[in-house]
Amino acid sequence: MFHIIPLVPRTANKRTIPHVSFGRAMRPAAETKDFRRDLVSLLPKLRRFAMTLTRNANDADDLVQEACERAITRSHLWNGEGRLESWVYAMTRNLWVDEIRKRKVRTGSGTVDALVQDELSIEPSAEKAVYANQLQKMILSMPEGLASVFLLVNVEGHSYRETADILGIPIGTVMSRLSTARLRLAAMISENTERRA
Repeated sequence: MFHIIPLVPRTANKRTIPHVSFGRAMRPAAETKDFRRDLVSLLPKLRRFAMTLTRNANDADDLVQEACERAITRSHLWNGEGRLESWVYAMTRNLWVDEIRKRKVRTGSGTVDALVQDELSIEPSAEKAVYANQLQKMILSMPEGLASVFLLVNVEGHSYRETADILGIPIGTVMSRLSTARLRLAAMISENTERRA
């Protein structure tokens, strides 16, 4: 299917040069601005999600950048239905799976231990920041599947169905992993509290 989209005159003779595209018509400039604005507002959530996947701040930043680039270049594929963040999270997860496969082929390097990785900076009160960093380390110390499910459901507020779609797993697996993650986190918090006492 062909779409003729007139462009602003390019030559001195003031005639309009049509632009021919295949497939869907290009998004209007206002929609593109809205899409990019919405994508920018997702960056903090997207970085937290990337941290649960990569366990490394530098890899998480690279993954977020790659996901944003891909989302922008493929924004015409997003139909506007559902939540943009679910679409971007699924894209991020798929990019990370691809990166892991590439690393296994190239160097065999993997992820960094969650307890060694860089910390996210959080600015509320000092006590809350320390507690938040401890919680973050606890969450990141869980296996990747548990940490991702916990973050998407408990922190980001996604439904079980949305989480299952983002991660490409059955909804029963989401419920099982979430239950396991909650129990592990409760045990870690209890152990941490006992050590301080």
